[in-house]
Amino acid sequence: MRAAVLYDVDDIRIEERPMPEIGQGELLVESRACGICTGDVMSWYIRRKAPLVLGHEPAGVVAAVGKDVREFQRGDRVFAHHHAPCFACRFCARGDYVQCATWRKGALDPGGLAQYFRVPRENVADTLRLPPTVSFADGSLVEPLACVMKSLRRSGVRSGDSLFVIGLGVMGLMHAIVAQSWRVRVAGTDFLPERRAFAEQLGIESCEPARASAQSNVVICGPGTPEALRNAIAAAAPGGTVLMFTPLDPATPLTLDANDLYFRDIRLIASYSCGPDDTRAALDAIERGVVTAERLDATLYRLEETAEAYAALRRRAVLKPIVTFESAT
Repeated sequence: MRAAVLYDVDDIRIEERPMPEIGQGELLVESRACGICTGDVMSWYIRRKAPLVLGHEPAGVVAAVGKDVREFQRGDRVFAHHHAPCFACRFCARGDYVQCATWRKGALDPGGLAQYFRVPRENVADTLRLPPTVSFADGSLVEPLACVMKSLRRSGVRSGDSLFVIGLGVMGLMHAIVAQSWRVRVAGTDFLPERRAFAEQLGIESCEPARASAQSNVVICGPGTPEALRNAIAAAAPGGTVLMFTPLDPATPLTLDANDLYFRDIRLIASYSCGPDDTRAALDAIERGVVTAERLDATLYRLEETAEAYAALRRRAVLKPIVTFESAT
């Protein structure tokens, strides 16, 4: 089978890989669509994992089921999460699924940007059947949207609040779109005027970064840079919350005005990835049409065009690249 293998951010190759062999309790899924994550274009983050088969946002069709699998059968249309928890440890008991040791060690084999991938037994617990009305491209949005669902949940934003989003790429836009559906007052900013213009088309008020003011209950900081985080803190109203959505390069120093945080009573929290509650909430929002590939102006590519799609995302030429696969059957 063919797979997209990243050796470096400017070296992605389509290679032949052996078909994964499934064991007891596992699934073999034929890929139909898989998004490229914005996190995968952060050089410092992805290089430490290379070489690897890209893709952790897949949707596809169950091609084979292992012994003792009762939840799924061949032909089911599914989303499969690349991480899944044990549901039994102290972290799972608190709902902190991303801290679970099982969650952290799990992965799809070899990755979503392959013609077929194996879903380990543990990950079957966070594999969801796609409704007939949800396309494979839309199904590939479950994982990134689930990260947004968790972020908004941790931020505490609710109806009547004001939310300000720094960074109107695909993740920032999904924050804004979902919050709007919750009757939250939403605005945002981005250095790219074309992204601000697209946000306006979606009914999201936008402004240039220099015009952001300290008036929002909740601020989502999308870019993983010290400047963005400082701007997010400055944009928060007294008593407000700043949500750090993206990690910073460990080699980049970060300085903050601790007294400003203290005397304005600002809460600074982080949100890393997502868990099974979030994937279900995301699929529900997708099924209701709140977030779709079409609404996000996603760009579709073939597997052979993965390097082109990756490069386009790195240079911010597209909002969301999704690689699609033709059926092998």
